[in-house]
Amino acid sequence: MGVWSIGAGALGAAAVALLLANTDMFLSKSQEATLEYLEDIDLKTLEKEPRTFKAKELWEKNGAVIMAVRRPGCFLCREEAADLSSLKHQLDELGVPLYAVVKEQVGTEVKDFQPYFKGDIFLDAQKKFYGPQRRKLLFMGFIRLGVWCNFFRAWSGGFSGNLKGEGVILGGVFVVGSGKQGILLEHREKEFGDKVNPLSVLEAAKKIKSRSPASENK
Repeated sequence: MGVWSIGAGALGAAAVALLLANTDMFLSKSQEATLEYLEDIDLKTLEKEPRTFKAKELWEKNGAVIMAVRRPGCFLCREEAADLSSLKHQLDELGVPLYAVVKEQVGTEVKDFQPYFKGDIFLDAQKKFYGPQRRKLLFMGFIRLGVWCNFFRAWSGGFSGNLKGEGVILGGVFVVGSGKQGILLEHREKEFGDKVNPLSVLEAAKKIKSRSPASENK
């Protein structure tokens, strides 16, 4: 009787833990970025002789869509990159560039990511695009039903990847207007594979007001 009681108690505790893990109760809380915060981020080009510049250069004239990649080798990130790249023609018609930032350079990971992403990629070594408050998802991520659904969706779509690099700091997607127009969309990944809705990205991009030469001289 005692063994059965212990077993039932253990199963009950496991069930409660599983239930709680699939709520948002214990997920890292996000903090919305301000335009001033994003503007001051230092980025580097990925050339042999890298150039360091302020992130505001990316959107100052025409706005921008920017993906903060959780891990280039992750097949879920590659899936989201492909989704965003499917908008490239429409973004080009709007005059809005598509960019990505990564946290680190590990081997050929960025190079291997580029076939999935049709835009320039820069290094955010200080991981500022993943803040102001960095959010992490550790082992709990692998017992969330939503994550496994995302795994199945990406696998079914033919995406594959590897486990190289840092992958617990969650990423996101931003649509930033030109000049001081502000942040028009901020999507924060809440779990592995929680990708942005491409239609929301496109709708936000349509709101971007390109700066005229006259406004630049003000």
